[in-house]
Amino acid sequence: MVRRVAVIGAGVGGLASVKCCLDEGLEPTCFERSEDIGGVWRYTDSTDNMRVSVYHSVVTNTSKEMSCFSDFPFPEDFPSYLPHRLVLEYFRMYAHHFDLLQHIRFKTTVLSVRRRPDFATSGQWEVVTETDGVRESHIFDAVMVCTGHYQEPYLPLDSFPGIDTRFKGQYLHSQQYRGVEAFRGKRVLVVGIGNTGGDLSVELSRVAAKVFLSARSNTWVISRVSSHGFPFDMVSTTRFNHFLEWLLPSALTRRIRFRKFNSWFNHAHYGLASTKSSKFKAIVNEELPFCLLSGTVVLKPSVKEFTENSAIFEDGTTEENIDVVLFATGYIFPFPFLEESVRSLFEDNRFLYKAIFPPQLEKPTLAIIGLIQLTGSIMVGSEMQARWVTGIFAGWNKLPPASRMMADVLKRKPPVKRNPSERENLKMSFISYTDDIATCAGVKPSVLRLLLTDPQLALAIFFGPCTPYQYRLVGRGAWSGARGAILTQWQRVLKPLRTRVVDEDCDCSSGWRWMCLLVLPLALTAGFLHSKQGWRPWAGPQL
Repeated sequence: MVRRVAVIGAGVGGLASVKCCLDEGLEPTCFERSEDIGGVWRYTDSTDNMRVSVYHSVVTNTSKEMSCFSDFPFPEDFPSYLPHRLVLEYFRMYAHHFDLLQHIRFKTTVLSVRRRPDFATSGQWEVVTETDGVRESHIFDAVMVCTGHYQEPYLPLDSFPGIDTRFKGQYLHSQQYRGVEAFRGKRVLVVGIGNTGGDLSVELSRVAAKVFLSARSNTWVISRVSSHGFPFDMVSTTRFNHFLEWLLPSALTRRIRFRKFNSWFNHAHYGLASTKSSKFKAIVNEELPFCLLSGTVVLKPSVKEFTENSAIFEDGTTEENIDVVLFATGYIFPFPFLEESVRSLFEDNRFLYKAIFPPQLEKPTLAIIGLIQLTGSIMVGSEMQARWVTGIFAGWNKLPPASRMMADVLKRKPPVKRNPSERENLKMSFISYTDDIATCAGVKPSVLRLLLTDPQLALAIFFGPCTPYQYRLVGRGAWSGARGAILTQWQRVLKPLRTRVVDEDCDCSSGWRWMCLLVLPLALTAGFLHSKQGWRPWAGPQL
């Protein structure tokens, strides 16, 4: 019987895990190596201790309504997309509201997590920590690892001949980036076109003499602002759209998606992506297309090699007088504190049951929280994982036999990886995955049942954004404010924009009328099909 739980890390996954443990009557102890909560969202100017944090100018690429804890909405006056200081402020509010800080031991580093000799029967772990140079050994009934996948910078110098032998300029990983001043007036090459590479290229273009952005893969660029000015993820991440994607042939949905993205600008003209590519990668960036159009950022193919002061690219072109190379090449997640015999059981989340549990362990008392990359908010997915895991620890939820878990893991054939930081390998459909975990936890709402008992709410859930409040309507941990939060979510989007009010003439009731006509057959079909469907990897936009 699990009682004492070690939680490693006080970022978003750690805070959610501590809160879920308390909800289930467990006794959590959270170990955080820094002096504060927030994880990567707590920005610091220093890079001395190699602590990973966001850069100063970062803004969330998922909106507040799609990213909040399921029973604790963001304040209504917060903007839809948030700078890091407001995200951290929200975490502080959450920790204070649920009295979480008393369960966190700050400035405490976890040195090792090992199975006890009687693990096969007890499932217990020995956790060794260090605080101010003093080591302690603890015994816990279960461990929740909440360090995420931004653990250690991935700097593949071997893939770039000459960078550390011939190149005379400076090179660094984006983890070391804190601001633009060090790059003023310089010619900068950014390697990697993920969200970070795109953001930093745009930011540096304002002060650098020239910015070159090296992209290896086809990349689609999407805006946070969707049609009619609403947040993109609230408009696109709906159960209705999810149902259509399931229903229509994949080739057709891909064509529709490419056409939609090209309606903003033709990605082939900019050298970013082609509709002929079968692979799909997207980043969120409103400014990059203009920077490319104005020439302040120049897109280049993969780097072949470096000379003393230049970069030679795969297409044979050369850019001279490069002063700084900034690698936006992602992170790896080595979990150095886990004993090797446990760490070897999983290379990444593809070898974990539901991306959480190592299925080979005799007792399911180790859970990896937040090692996921969803097409929506990782914060929401991490909280859902924590709710299910603590329900298992408390005895309310059950795991299938190890043989079934292994069979489920083996069904997910690992894709071929090009480097250890490839987060595309971790990517899963937000709704599919979250619904799957919610079903396991007994908290997934039934659109059909709500259609019969609360049609207004059913319509909002099926056609509206799949906000996390939906998972607080039923089951353990149900929140009495969930229905109200769903029905007022658009009001909270508009609230911070009402700083200057103008007359509005818009009759949106007709849209609801046709939705009412469609909802019954669609909800019946979607309810049946989705009950038969599990989650699956999906190579959609990284939001």
